[in-house]
Amino acid sequence: MVKPLKVGFDLDGVILYNPVRTLRPVASSLKFLKKLILRQKPDSFYFPKTFIEKEIWRLLHKTSYKIADGVDDIKELAVSGRIEPYIVTARYSFLKEDFQDWIRKLNNKPYFKYYHYNKNNMQPNAFKEHMIRQLGLDVFVEDNWGVIQRLNGALSKTKVLWISNFLDRNIGYPYKFMNLKEAVGYLNNITTG
Repeated sequence: MVKPLKVGFDLDGVILYNPVRTLRPVASSLKFLKKLILRQKPDSFYFPKTFIEKEIWRLLHKTSYKIADGVDDIKELAVSGRIEPYIVTARYSFLKEDFQDWIRKLNNKPYFKYYHYNKNNMQPNAFKEHMIRQLGLDVFVEDNWGVIQRLNGALSKTKVLWISNFLDRNIGYPYKFMNLKEAVGYLNNITTG
């Protein structure tokens, strides 16, 4: 029997549909504001510190409001033994409750091998890189272009698939898909025969 492909999936914008993710390119183009307003490096992710900031962050994550089309296709690939799926999200520790609520909702889809979140509040790109290495993932599916660039620079053995959007349509990338269903279709093709 052929060994299944180990595939990691980000949560927000990948497993969970999030229409607000289309605004990420606009936010990314304002990197200078991070340095000015948030006093952080342009290539790092902000960590909310105060109660108000954390509440705003919780509200922002509510924009991931439903399971994305394509999750049932992941089940078919998992049940057939062609992939071994994992969820790896960089959600910070204070989002644990919402993360666990989504895991319960996904529990009727028990074919995900493990669910991992960023309980130690590492920088999201560092956390994902760490988990990809620890789990020995062959493929990782991500929706954040900045994270993809960092992962591609750090990981040579993992193929990173990008769930893109119409605002990023001019960025060339060989593993670019407009939604989860398309990305899982690609996984279906590479694991067939």
